[in-house]
Amino acid sequence: MTHTRRLLVPAAVIAALLLNGCSASAEGEVQENENPASYGDCELTGTKGEYTLETKTDGTLLMKADLPSPGWYNGDTVEDIRSGFDFCLLVNIAHRAGIDNVKLQMASFDGLVAGKAGDMDLSLNQITITEERRKVMDFSDPYFQSTAGVLVKAGADVSESNLSSSHLGVKQGTVGQLLVADIIKPNKAASVFPGDSEMQAAVLAGNVEAGIQDLSIVLGAAAKSGGKLEVVGQILTDEAYGIMMEKGSPNLDTINQILAEMKADGTLDKLSAAYLVDAYGVDPASIPVWEVK
Repeated sequence: MTHTRRLLVPAAVIAALLLNGCSASAEGEVQENENPASYGDCELTGTKGEYTLETKTDGTLLMKADLPSPGWYNGDTVEDIRSGFDFCLLVNIAHRAGIDNVKLQMASFDGLVAGKAGDMDLSLNQITITEERRKVMDFSDPYFQSTAGVLVKAGADVSESNLSSSHLGVKQGTVGQLLVADIIKPNKAASVFPGDSEMQAAVLAGNVEAGIQDLSIVLGAAAKSGGKLEVVGQILTDEAYGIMMEKGSPNLDTINQILAEMKADGTLDKLSAAYLVDAYGVDPASIPVWEVK
């Protein structure tokens, strides 16, 4: 992990360094800060400035998402986020593009995938690539394969055989919502929630019997619940996450090049090992695979 060197320097120098995003060397020279505050606790890989991205604001990479998300954007608020798979992937993209400032902004998930979230450089938000979404937004090559998970209150009587007769909850605008409507086809209409936290709270309160959302997301929620929630099954979807950009983004090819390099040099595997396994407390492969027809 790369850290900014700490030195005892006059207050005036410190102020200048903060304004310019730099640190001082032992010889008193001003050097470029290799790990700005907006990079959080992420380990940096690859060569800084090897690529060039066109951004809305010079020197800033603006990312919009439904935040936070355990394992992906770790923290209780947007301001707290300093680590996580998607966050550190974002940081490493900025690093390789020579961009020192990463800015996070909240946006509703359904607004994001509908192309109604306003100006942004990209969205890294565990967004499944679909043809419908490609009509309004551009997507990078896949960076993570996904399945759907079944989240329940610990001890709940929800199984593969009775899933379709259970009262289900989904997050608006997600593949989970489509999966429930088109494949599971429950006897009772699913409850639709604006965000993950609302759906998870409904499961915990017993307002719905199970929540259907990306496995990685519900595993993170279960791990954070202190044993109150659990994931009892996963449903194969043959889907993958991609980085979403505005339609016609000039950065699409460059983002794909950066992702290909991160896959080849092991960065993506390191992020998964560092944040997802620890965040879940369980091997995702150990979750039973359910067939729904």
